[in-house]
Amino acid sequence: MTLKTVDAILSRALSGTDISPEEGEFLLQETDPEQVTTIAQVADELRQKQSGNSVTYVINRNINFTNICEQHCSFCAFRRDADEEGAFWLDWGKILEKTTDAVQRGATEICMQGGLHLEAKIDGKSLPYYLKLVRTIKDEFPDLHLHAFSPQEVQFIAREDQITYEETIATLQEAGVGSMPGTAAEVLDDRIRNIICPEKINTETWLEIVSTAHRLGLPTTSTMLCGHIETPQQQIDHLEKLRSLQQTACDRHYPAQITEFILLPFVGEQAPAPLRRRVGRDQPILSNTLLLTAVSRIFLGNWISNHQPSWVKLGLEGATKALNWGCNDIGGTLMEEHITTMAGAKGGSCMEPETLRSAITAINRPYQQRNTLYHPITAPICP
Repeated sequence: MTLKTVDAILSRALSGTDISPEEGEFLLQETDPEQVTTIAQVADELRQKQSGNSVTYVINRNINFTNICEQHCSFCAFRRDADEEGAFWLDWGKILEKTTDAVQRGATEICMQGGLHLEAKIDGKSLPYYLKLVRTIKDEFPDLHLHAFSPQEVQFIAREDQITYEETIATLQEAGVGSMPGTAAEVLDDRIRNIICPEKINTETWLEIVSTAHRLGLPTTSTMLCGHIETPQQQIDHLEKLRSLQQTACDRHYPAQITEFILLPFVGEQAPAPLRRRVGRDQPILSNTLLLTAVSRIFLGNWISNHQPSWVKLGLEGATKALNWGCNDIGGTLMEEHITTMAGAKGGSCMEPETLRSAITAINRPYQQRNTLYHPITAPICP
């Protein structure tokens, strides 16, 4: 392909046409600085058309209820065995205490995920334990949105209790779960998964669980763990699977869909040594992440209009730059974040709303507080 072909791909994207996986892969491998700048400009223009000019953010708190986990993912510095130093498992009182603090600080969302702890059961069953997690929060704060339990956790509960994914999701939803984090996706290519997370659910199962959530009316997010050993082709294949998943939800008129896409660059400073050595660096390469951010907008934007960088992984400065490469959302305040921080990320674990607003104002964009499902909470405030 020639430079003229890059222009042709971008022209098609600007006309509203979905680009092909081959075209997306070609854009991802572009190295000419002028062409990369043009890709960024087109992504920013599409962001404006698809999501508007405001940069949204959510006031939320992250609660990781345990880091005790049966799995041993090669990128994870968070998990512990039950008898290992640093292992934790929050009791109900501590979860309620953290939630109460979050509400007092203006949170509209609790994001809750944890390790796959085999002893996290009530009367020998997993689902009752997870339901108690939900009710501990929702009984006290019924209007608080609970964004909880990844597809991996759904599979874990269903496996332990020998029930279906549908029953697991529907029961959690009825108890008060409002949306599902699209984590545990890593890269939706089993060749990669067999290396970095061989104990995790495979690609087909991840897609099945997320699609089941959409069919049952439970919105989900979507993510990609990028910048480790995956290739541009595998990155685009991942995006293609997400686009197809969203198209299915639309074509079949499911009551829920994917609400956002988030790139999660690999942070390896404290990750297990084998993968860290194989990747060869501890922190993300910002330029690579920004190009993937732009191509993700170009590839997915017609179907998933909200794109978010990770300030935890990129730092606030890097995440703010991503707002000019196709992102329209800067994420949440989190208040505490353990998984990435324990891997050695430099972005911090808490961000005050004022800090997020200042970062947005610094690039001359208006900011807008939102809820989990991207409904505005206050009127837009222009800088």
